[in-house]
Amino acid sequence: MDASTIQRRRWVILSVLVVGLLAIVIDNTVLNVALKTIANPVGGLGASQSELEWAINSYTLVFAGLLFTFGVLGDRIGRKRMLIAGLVLFGIGSLLSAYSRSPDQLIAARAAMGLGGAAVMPQTLSIISNVFEPRERARAIGIWASAVGIGVAIGPVLGGLLLAHFWWGSVFLINVPVTVLGAAAVFFLVPESRNPAPGKIDFVGVLGSIAGLVLLVYGIVQGGDGASWTSAGVLGPALGGLLVLGLFAWYESRIDHPSLDVRLFRDRRLSASVGVISLLFFGFGGVYFFTSFYLQNVRGYSPLAAGLLTVPFAVGQFIAAPRSASLVTRYGARAVGVGGMALTAVAIAGYATLGTASPIWILAVLFGIQGAGVGLAVPAATAAVMDVLPRERAGAGSALTNTARQIAVALGVAVLGSILAQSYRGTLSPTLAKLPAGARDTAGQSITATQAVAGHLGHAGQFLLDPANVAFVDAMRITTLVAAGIAVLGGLVVMRWMPGRQRPNIEELVAAEVAAAERELASERELSER
Repeated sequence: MDASTIQRRRWVILSVLVVGLLAIVIDNTVLNVALKTIANPVGGLGASQSELEWAINSYTLVFAGLLFTFGVLGDRIGRKRMLIAGLVLFGIGSLLSAYSRSPDQLIAARAAMGLGGAAVMPQTLSIISNVFEPRERARAIGIWASAVGIGVAIGPVLGGLLLAHFWWGSVFLINVPVTVLGAAAVFFLVPESRNPAPGKIDFVGVLGSIAGLVLLVYGIVQGGDGASWTSAGVLGPALGGLLVLGLFAWYESRIDHPSLDVRLFRDRRLSASVGVISLLFFGFGGVYFFTSFYLQNVRGYSPLAAGLLTVPFAVGQFIAAPRSASLVTRYGARAVGVGGMALTAVAIAGYATLGTASPIWILAVLFGIQGAGVGLAVPAATAAVMDVLPRERAGAGSALTNTARQIAVALGVAVLGSILAQSYRGTLSPTLAKLPAGARDTAGQSITATQAVAGHLGHAGQFLLDPANVAFVDAMRITTLVAAGIAVLGGLVVMRWMPGRQRPNIEELVAAEVAAAERELASERELSER
């Protein structure tokens, strides 16, 4: 495809890339609505809270671990080709997830979906960086980020509709037509591009990153699942994971074809931007995880109603994201980033005010504020990362931002989910002590498990319900305060390291004015000669 055709079709190409992105985003948001149904032994899989966390994290860990590898592969064999392959893999993984017959099968199928998602995501930003000139790139990335808001809105609502009429596996089948249409559109409309000097594939680094992340997350989830935080089963995997990740970073800094080029973090604009993205999505992943249980288990909303209540988050993000680029131009990346993190911190702290009977509009408003915060900060940070790197390394930049995003979601779900589970179990312990030992252990796993035990006991188990709701809200309050502290930390990172408004270079402005004047004189001379 020649350059003039690409320039003419650039916005159509962007819309096609957004379709591919929607498939990824819809899947992640629709799963949160389905968590309660999947946890139910009747009509679901009877998954425990730790198994639900792994259903989320198996996807995100594979996704994060392979993003850089697929970014390099896309640069080498062609980004369009890799994008189509990723969409096909994602569709197959969705089919496997839909027809899983046990939590273990669902976890494995979600990992397969992560494989496809890792192939899709870096190619979208890489192609945007190659199709759009720098003057339009920030706007294009803002629109790209707005697709996340659209997916956040569509996913829960579609999921709620499907759960109201079909079995839980139907929520994964909605990915199939999206991926089929997306792959066809990419084939016909998106230009092929690749790095003329691609790097080698770092297999040692890929395996090391996955092993380190899996060990770290496994230890955190084990701690939240009831094991002592000082036991070997928790400290061993967690410390082992940190050690492996430390060795991974050391190794990556010493080879010429790293899967994660840690030397990129020497640029303070890049490192601060990646830090902002990580901290934002750490809170986002955890908040989305526990608000799903709050809406359905504590407040009694149906999956569809719970999905509709998340729409304000999407609306806030959809409104703010396209405006991020113009605000950065006017006020600078630092001001926009601090504003986004401040809105996020206020929203997350606001969740701590919710009770078992709070007006539900408060939650809707908080969702909208958090969505606006994410919509402001993420496009600004993403554009900053992509501007630091040359076009031929667009795959590395895209993979870097998305790796940070997915690792942060995995750790957010693991860390905040573990805090929630421990707090819930500790608060409910006096009530659980009235149950037999076997039922006590089962009921303490999660609020879904407590309600299932109460239902099994019939009228005799009704004494569990109100204390379970109160215990969950108390645990959610503690968890949200931790997440709000993380958001405040993100704001401090932005204030300290993100560059402010760039002052115009006087020499460049003078040179531009001189060049414009020379062009005007040349055109006047040509007219006079005629």
